[in-house]
Amino acid sequence: MDMKTDRIHLKAPGNWINDPNGFIYYKGMYHLFYQYFPYAPQWGTMHWGHAVSRDLVNWEHYGIALFPTKYEDQNGCFSGSAVENDGKLYLYYTGVHYDEIDSDNIHKCPENKFESAQMMICSKDGFSFDNFNGKKVIIPAVMDKKIADRTHTRDPKVWHGKDAWYMVIGSKTEDDRGQLLFYRSKDLMEWELANRVSKETTFGWMWECPDLFKTEGGNVLVLSPMGILKDGKREENHAVCMPVGFDEDTCTVEFSENFQFVDYGLDLYAPQSTIDEDGRRVLIGWMRMPEAVDGNWNGMFCIPRVVERKNTHIYFRVHPSIEQMYTCRINSPIEADEVGYKLVLDLKEGEMLDIGGYKIYRKENRICTDRTDVFAGHMDCRVKLETPEINEGYHLDIYVEKNLIEIFINNGEYVLSNVVYNLGEELYTELSGGLQIYTLDKK
Repeated sequence: MDMKTDRIHLKAPGNWINDPNGFIYYKGMYHLFYQYFPYAPQWGTMHWGHAVSRDLVNWEHYGIALFPTKYEDQNGCFSGSAVENDGKLYLYYTGVHYDEIDSDNIHKCPENKFESAQMMICSKDGFSFDNFNGKKVIIPAVMDKKIADRTHTRDPKVWHGKDAWYMVIGSKTEDDRGQLLFYRSKDLMEWELANRVSKETTFGWMWECPDLFKTEGGNVLVLSPMGILKDGKREENHAVCMPVGFDEDTCTVEFSENFQFVDYGLDLYAPQSTIDEDGRRVLIGWMRMPEAVDGNWNGMFCIPRVVERKNTHIYFRVHPSIEQMYTCRINSPIEADEVGYKLVLDLKEGEMLDIGGYKIYRKENRICTDRTDVFAGHMDCRVKLETPEINEGYHLDIYVEKNLIEIFINNGEYVLSNVVYNLGEELYTELSGGLQIYTLDKK
């Protein structure tokens, strides 16, 4: 059977995907697993799909890596991460077991009552996973409410520190505040609770998909707090990042009072990072889609982004492997490769760009977008978005494909990305400067 392939953006190979999982550069290849429901283009019992790339540009899907086989993951193999040790690939994930099952739909859990355990599976080559005999429960479901919640404790991210392995898991406190659980291990098998960390003020009622890592400019914490943005629109859960201090010996976190959205289009969620082959910190996130494309597939990932911290600001820049693909100058989007095209321009105060019905303009030193005309039927979602005030100029690099537009402002000072439907091919501009259009080199 031929494997499905993607370029630039990794997409659902049919049916449904959400969170990226197990993102790692392993034995000369990038492995990216993802939450996958293989039976319909809607959320259901979670499996792990698997895709591989040599360059973060060309992706090949390798089918299902993990599927439910145990009591603890009977109702889903939920999000997690990957590490390498002694040439082997270790996957860590959350297994879910429903207290009750909806008799009309076994993929749903009445009243959201279930328990979550943290699990592990090991592979010698990164492709073969013994789902029946290779799984191990490393942290059973937490039953002490004073420590954490038996239901909302999930998404283990593992890394190696100075002298031990560390794991951070997203959870919630007894009084409904998001918290992090830190565990420590010497052998990747036996784990001990090292600390519990939360903010004194409520910052979402649960913290999903935590990712804590070092950059040259300092530590960065990425979270997806649930219930952080309550404005009456469809999504209340959003991916954020902030500079933090982290003490490995005590697993304590010094939180910043300021935070940024990872992406100001507010479609991106549950991002995960890894180290690329050249030592850069690179991040990929799930782009939430309110409806399936052509009724066949739902869910895709953003362009891989390099994460950098300068002082207290977090930058997300286009990964060089992606950037160097757009070298063929064209005159119109009609001439573009089927994968899409890139626009390069400076957008000054009061100017506007219309990309096939998707409008980008600058107002009061913010980059603003309006997708009303290419998002019909989804007015319960946010259609008008904007960045904070920008400080470093007015340069835009805009990556356009049929269902996603990603705007990188001042080389990653902020990013604003939006899912779109029925995007037109025409361009309309109100610019005082020039506009350059590039597509993928056809060599």
